[in-house]
Amino acid sequence: MPGDSPLLNILFIGDIVGKPGRNALARSLRGLREEHSVDLCIGNAENAAGGFGLTPDVADDLFGLGIDVLTSGNHIFDKKEILERIAADKRILRPANYPRETPGTGSAVVRTPHGDAVGVLNLMGRVYLDTIDCPFKTADEEIEKLKKETDVVFVDMHAEVTSEKIAMGWYLDGRVSAVVGSHTHVQTADERVLPKGTAYLTDAGMTGPDDSVIGIKTENAISRFLTRLPKRMETANGRARIGGALVSVNRATGLAEKIVRVNFVPEAEGE
Repeated sequence: MPGDSPLLNILFIGDIVGKPGRNALARSLRGLREEHSVDLCIGNAENAAGGFGLTPDVADDLFGLGIDVLTSGNHIFDKKEILERIAADKRILRPANYPRETPGTGSAVVRTPHGDAVGVLNLMGRVYLDTIDCPFKTADEEIEKLKKETDVVFVDMHAEVTSEKIAMGWYLDGRVSAVVGSHTHVQTADERVLPKGTAYLTDAGMTGPDDSVIGIKTENAISRFLTRLPKRMETANGRARIGGALVSVNRATGLAEKIVRVNFVPEAEGE
């Protein structure tokens, strides 16, 4: 049976970067889920293993912390260990507009503890990223399939360019519950519910080391900009900020009623 509330609360965790991001979630995710009565938690995990890619062990860690579905993007296959797992585990998504021959799937319908069916769709933009299939046309195809099982559909739009994400939000307005962007690791402040009922945010931000350049050690990133010489991009250390978004969806209509940004640094033990 569905929960007593008419609203379904979906928490999206922005790009999880390395161990600092995972440690921040270990301290805070359970509390976030309880505080906001979260029914389903989605997390972008393409940078969760050492800052680049995902491994089966790291995926299991994230599921153990309370994330229900993992989305991704252009770095999902940086670690070859994920290939076999992503082909078998429907809870780990790669962008749906990758070639059909690519292992894995780009969408899934999952159930909350109360039995609600939620469709999750992972798309990737094409501007300044890989030349892959059209995310807009792919969205049409995938949403048609998901809607046969549920009216609640959450979209992670993994893209570099703001305009491409905004265009997707308007394109899908009224057809999905939410379009939330990922990839840039910098949270935007443009959250809103679009006129036809789709919650929108250009980028949920990063769940990773706060004192960094989008998760990378500052000295490494600055050196690369100054010299243009190759430099190993290492994940920064230290305390991490959690970035994300909380979307409240009407169970009856599948449309959003509210979206709130999540942005804070968890307190360490003893503070």
